Amino acid sequence: MSLCHNPIQKLSLAALLFFSSAALAHYPLMQCEYAEQKIECEAGYSDGSKAIDYQVSMFDYDDNLIAKVKTDIRSIATFEKSVDEFYIVFDSGHEYPVEVDSVEIQ
Repeated sequence: MSLCHNPIQKLSLAALLFFSSAALAHYPLMQCEYAEQKIECEAGYSDGSKAIDYQVSMFDYDDNLIAKVKTDIRSIATFEKSVDEFYIVFDSGHEYPVEVDSVEIQ
């Protein structure tokens, strides 16, 4: 027995399922801070899940790759502070990567 008897009901059900799954989507987050002469960035997702074993990259302002590391079991990527002006990118493969600029790090 079908739940939907006419095409409009079927279309409405399909739209409801599509938009409800979009509401459950989560997006990547990253927060960085200075820890002595290192920079620690915690990567994760808006639903609270961790980003373990993901690549995080550091670039200078000319878009040259300075360093590339993977997040550890705690979802933390650690960089040596080698230049004053840089930005760090966490690209989880979801729509948009997260970028943290050096001036945003405390």
